Amino acid sequence: MTMSCEARLGELVAEHLDLGREPQWDGGLADSGVSSLDAVAFKKVVEQEFGVTVPPECFDTLRKLAAYIDSQAA
Repeated sequence: MTMSCEARLGELVAEHLDLGREPQWDGGLADSGVSSLDAVAFKKVVEQEFGVTVPPECFDTLRKLAAYIDSQAA
């Protein structure tokens, strides 16, 4: 069974962003205390992991990011 996109994103957040708690799926990364530099680095990790190029408007929230990745995999 393959891991869901949201589950894998959650793992990537835990590995690459030092939030110290569960991520806010409907809040912006900046709202979670992620610096713009860390957000750019995380975007690169996500793009490499899922083999997609993520447009900036799809990087607003983790939920929107997961939906975009899912739409590209279809």
